[in-house]
Amino acid sequence: MTSDASERREPVVPTATYRLQLQPTFPFAAAARAVPYLTSLGVSHLHLSPVLEALPGSAHGYDVVDPTRVRDELGGEEGLRALARTAREHGLGLVVDIVPNHMAMAPRYNHTLWEVLREGPASPYARWFDIDWEAQDGKVLLPVLAHPVGRETGELTVDGDVLRYHDHAFPLREGTGRLPLPELLDAQWYRPVWWRLARTELNYRRFFSISELIGVRVEDPEVFRATHAKILQLLAEGVVDGLRVDHPDGLADPDAYLRRLHEATGGRWTVVEKILSDREHLPASWPVAGTTGYDALRHVDGLFTDPAGADELVERYRRFAAPRDDGGGDWEATVRRAAHTVITHELAAETERLTRVASRVCAGSPDPALSDRAPWALRTALRELLVRLRVYRPYASVDPASVVTEEAAGEARLAFTVPEEGEAVDVVRDLVVGRAGSGPDAVELRTRFAQAASALRAKSVEDTAYYRYVPLLSANEVGGDPGHPAVSPEDFHAYCARVQRDWPATGTVVSTHDTKRSADVRAALAVLTECPRIWADLLDVVSGGGEGVPDRQLAWAAWQTVFGLGPADAERVRQALLKHVREAGLHTSWTEQEPAYEEAVERFVAEGPCGAPAGPVTALRTALEPHIRANVLGTALVHLTMPGVPDVYQGTEAEYRALVDPDNRRPVRFPPADAGDKGAVTVAALRLRARRPEVFGPSAAYAPLRAEGQAAAHCAAFERSGEVVTAVTRLSLRLAEAGGWRDTRLPLPPGRWADTLAPGREFQGQVRVAELFAHLPVALLERA
Repeated sequence: MTSDASERREPVVPTATYRLQLQPTFPFAAAARAVPYLTSLGVSHLHLSPVLEALPGSAHGYDVVDPTRVRDELGGEEGLRALARTAREHGLGLVVDIVPNHMAMAPRYNHTLWEVLREGPASPYARWFDIDWEAQDGKVLLPVLAHPVGRETGELTVDGDVLRYHDHAFPLREGTGRLPLPELLDAQWYRPVWWRLARTELNYRRFFSISELIGVRVEDPEVFRATHAKILQLLAEGVVDGLRVDHPDGLADPDAYLRRLHEATGGRWTVVEKILSDREHLPASWPVAGTTGYDALRHVDGLFTDPAGADELVERYRRFAAPRDDGGGDWEATVRRAAHTVITHELAAETERLTRVASRVCAGSPDPALSDRAPWALRTALRELLVRLRVYRPYASVDPASVVTEEAAGEARLAFTVPEEGEAVDVVRDLVVGRAGSGPDAVELRTRFAQAASALRAKSVEDTAYYRYVPLLSANEVGGDPGHPAVSPEDFHAYCARVQRDWPATGTVVSTHDTKRSADVRAALAVLTECPRIWADLLDVVSGGGEGVPDRQLAWAAWQTVFGLGPADAERVRQALLKHVREAGLHTSWTEQEPAYEEAVERFVAEGPCGAPAGPVTALRTALEPHIRANVLGTALVHLTMPGVPDVYQGTEAEYRALVDPDNRRPVRFPPADAGDKGAVTVAALRLRARRPEVFGPSAAYAPLRAEGQAAAHCAAFERSGEVVTAVTRLSLRLAEAGGWRDTRLPLPPGRWADTLAPGREFQGQVRVAELFAHLPVALLERA
């Protein structure tokens, strides 16, 4: 759907956005009340979490049930339009998060899915959902039963033309309501089954391994039009100005989807939640402003991480925790083992579907090189190639052979003992890179391989390996590289220059609704790379020889958690660490919980990190507070003045300490009680961006500034368009131990420079860094 109105509106690039987490307890009206305060910060746009109809009570909105309506619990469409009017009156626009990849698998609330389950593949809505109707005897598998169906028949009841199971409701096929229960179940277009069968038997695409979210086929033009009509209307009518696209990697063809979206929106500012692996670049052909900013997060965090200290911390961690062979001692090995576990367990159904498609391609091909391939060999080849991908997925616009590499194929062949069987790897690689096979089945194989790859990478890295390999928790962040957490100033500057050149309107973030830890928690943890020996020795003391510790990997992570978080409610820590051990899957998991182990974890947390033994850790944090403060302020200022469009997560204009969701989605106070120095830095930077958009925008310039002197490596600085200078302190504990700034100087560009953080101070020429940072460990200068 395109609109003359949307095409006429000139696309606007935000100067900065502010993310609000909408939910029933914080609806559109509450957001409207916060607008005057948010305007005062200096942002140009509010960035709203998903606004379309979602499951009742949803605190995040990604479980959409009706993309054609604005969510009633938030105030409905009139509430959104009222918020937009209020925002406009204060000079703000709106950016909205959209969810094209999936919808909630909840037929009770999802009308389109209800019709599919009632009418089967003949339903006009059947094309909406990614269902394999050839599997499971043409029925949609519904993994909703608490036990095998034989134990649950007493809980399945017929209510008119509805089948009920506790809170679930399913439509009955016409004319089947009076059948005896066994015959009634057999007559439906779906089959309610024990929830554990989802792992191996599921026949619809889902979001990662979450069976409660079903994949949507937006690659179908009709489905695209139907699912995007409301958002496009809101864009065309000026209610919404830009989009954040959630999880494009789950789509069948992200390239084609983004082209269609770009055309339909008239080129509105759009960023995509694309997680870039190390040295991976966003496809240049994508018609978007850039990513949502996790690549920026990794570079900002890395700037404040000491490389030598990070290496020593790994060695200290190995001595302390003695990580098990199945994960935690080496980053790359941990990822590989996690990927093998995920693909053989959580994503087994996806692997089976891939295998079925590959078998069809080989069986139907006239090419002798593809024939005589056993399904088990194809399955093994698919698995072994998938676990060796170092990025999330291949794309049509990027040579697939550069992703599914010959190196990966060579390693994958080693899984076969007979060389002829190992040829299956070459067959699969040729198929998925497009060198062999043709027709719809071959296209489907390439598509599903890419979709499975993205799910595997996300689950094995973000949701498993990050919880197994824990020497430095601040590095275990979305888009991060725990194996190489530090980023040199030279690499940081090179990254910023590339962003300004190639993607100047990209998004940047340091805290989001999905970060494992907020930026301020990570800033504190990064200081540990400057004192690894002190940290390890302290843990030997507080761990008391290991008495009462369920396992020492957890202990290392738990003590870092309370160090990073600082004084906090013990229940928040308990919930975060229970999530930690379940995601790690080494001793317990979400689906196979070990009560004895989890009870031991809870006792340890209560009696250790949240008990009296935490005193020395608290004391260390207090002693390191000046260096934590330097990292907090430096992270904030670099983020807000580097190339790209910064997104400020709700509440993070003040010091904000949060753990993994749902902890980081708690309501925040507007305005915060005491924003402190961080608030002053944030407001100064945002207001400067708003006042001088030409200095920071797409046509601006970026150049590094290099300090001179013995402590030059501890000053990171850059200029924007010759009008603004940012300078921050990095690795301040190492700096203090080495004797401070001494006569280190920062040569400023010609002219006089006013300190926006300390009005009345001016500098020019070669300024002594000690003087520059006399007020704060950061400086934001504007040409006077």
